[in-house]
Amino acid sequence: MSLIDDGFVAVAGLLAGGVNAIAGGGTLISFPALLATGTGAVTANITSSVGLVSGYLGGAVGYRKELAGQRSRVLRLGASAVAGGLAGAVILLVTPADSFRAVVPYLVLMSCALLAVQPRTARWVAARAAARASDGHERRGEIGPALQAGIFLAAVYGSYFGAGLGVLLLAVLGILLDDELQRLNGLKTVLAFVVNIVGVLVFLASGRVAWVFALILLVTAYLGGILGARVARKLSASTLRVAVIVLGVVVSVVLIVKG
Repeated sequence: MSLIDDGFVAVAGLLAGGVNAIAGGGTLISFPALLATGTGAVTANITSSVGLVSGYLGGAVGYRKELAGQRSRVLRLGASAVAGGLAGAVILLVTPADSFRAVVPYLVLMSCALLAVQPRTARWVAARAAARASDGHERRGEIGPALQAGIFLAAVYGSYFGAGLGVLLLAVLGILLDDELQRLNGLKTVLAFVVNIVGVLVFLASGRVAWVFALILLVTAYLGGILGARVARKLSASTLRVAVIVLGVVVSVVLIVKG
């Protein structure tokens, strides 16, 4: 660890926080940056999760208006998110380092794919809600076993790796719960925060956090999020999304070749 590594991670944190504020996919910046410093894959994944968690809290607070009247949903689905987040974190910790390193390039590619379909997923959820409303369809707010299972599985993935969790949660909610897109987005954001905070608590207890890098990310990602919110008014989210996807694909190819 050196001042050059610290500076490199700081820049990555700023970019990751900004990307998350504008288009999502910040993990695809912070995780490869940590790998580049020589940090092991599992420790890099854990440290990235800890360092970027503050952004999820900010997102949840930002959606407090859309969360009005959804207390029961948050509590009931939050239980599945907690269980899945705990399971995913434990699975990560017991996964041999070599095995995780081998699967990382494909997790990155899957995350790139999820980021690529994010706009289409949001449009589909919005169109589906509008179509049901125009047909006079009564909104279905019940939380059944299928929805609970979907949230649990998404949470397992999110705690294990993380990138693309929001897209998975929105897809599950959009398929199995009828409501307006913004209300589902608010619910998704809170559940994503729950998954990440549970994972972070497990990771903190594991003693496998690279603390200097984690603290750097906590500060710079927060600042990046503030700057990103301002830049979002001027920069095309789709352009940034494409750039992050290209970066992710390049990183995955490099990891496969090196592996």
